[in-house]
Amino acid sequence: MLFVCYPRCSTCRKARDWLDERGVSYDFRDIKLDNPSYDELKSWIKASGLPARKFFNASGTLYKSLNLKEKLTNMSDDEQIQELSKDGMLVKRPLVVGDGFTLVGFKEKEWEERFKV
Repeated sequence: MLFVCYPRCSTCRKARDWLDERGVSYDFRDIKLDNPSYDELKSWIKASGLPARKFFNASGTLYKSLNLKEKLTNMSDDEQIQELSKDGMLVKRPLVVGDGFTLVGFKEKEWEERFKV
């Protein structure tokens, strides 16, 4: 399983602690240092069952400075994924990517159900 996050993000730290406390093993990836590729994002979005727009970090400064709230409505899914692949700071985090699933953001109840802990 892959845990993708930004180490300075408090939610990511909370999610990582949650995994560690429950003994869930994962490979760690810093989203700022190792930005997800277009192909990775496309695969993760498909596995999540969510629309591409749900993968944007809408509270981030980069998202706001690029005025993406307005632009996303006129972008195709493919264009949105291309935009996400430009900078990891645009991507909502943390992400947990496993065999056939992707979790976006830290929602403890959703994580408990997925990991049966």
